[in-house]
Amino acid sequence: MSDGSNGDHTGRGRGRTGRPPLTDERRAAFRQEIARAAVELFVDQGVTATTGEQIAQAVGVSSRTLWRYFPSKESCVSPLFAAGIDAIAAALRAWPEGGPLEDALERATSGEGLMPLPQLPRVRALLRLTRTEPGLRAVWLQAHDDAEPAFARALADRAGLTAVDLRSEIQAAMLNAALRAAVEHDAWRNDADGSGPESTHSEVTATVRSALGVVARGIS
Repeated sequence: MSDGSNGDHTGRGRGRTGRPPLTDERRAAFRQEIARAAVELFVDQGVTATTGEQIAQAVGVSSRTLWRYFPSKESCVSPLFAAGIDAIAAALRAWPEGGPLEDALERATSGEGLMPLPQLPRVRALLRLTRTEPGLRAVWLQAHDDAEPAFARALADRAGLTAVDLRSEIQAAMLNAALRAAVEHDAWRNDADGSGPESTHSEVTATVRSALGVVARGIS
């Protein structure tokens, strides 16, 4: 007996509705787009005054879509930090034997490699907020927790090792601590200084090079 339905019970005759699924590349780009929007809002109006709905609106999606990608509004900036980890890990793998580490990392983070130059002052302002905003601080510290094994793996790869050894882990820990101390020192020292992109890049680079020099000399 017919149930009166003329449709295909398997659903094969129905058209797809909603957004098409994102590719991995597009998903990563979308997460970066959200991160940039979150940075702008956090810097302009503060973390407390910014809502997830505002971040979603800035990139043209619903808040429901935003929460599928991020568990909290503060975590929306995590792709920005993750991109930095990836760029530095790649630089460590490509670091030529006998070459200065400072030069290898500077090439990785200069120009458009890590982030567009005009964004640097805004990212510096975001890092200043990690000093006073607990949720943002947690995201920043988690990024560095994620960075250490990534750096250790990259250093082991550079040395031709099949597994991470203690030397690679210690080197990664030293590098991670130096980079974090350098960028925090730069951000907190240059509090609301109004520097442009070029001068910000020069100042950050000089501070990182100085920090890496301390690592190279070791503790004495």
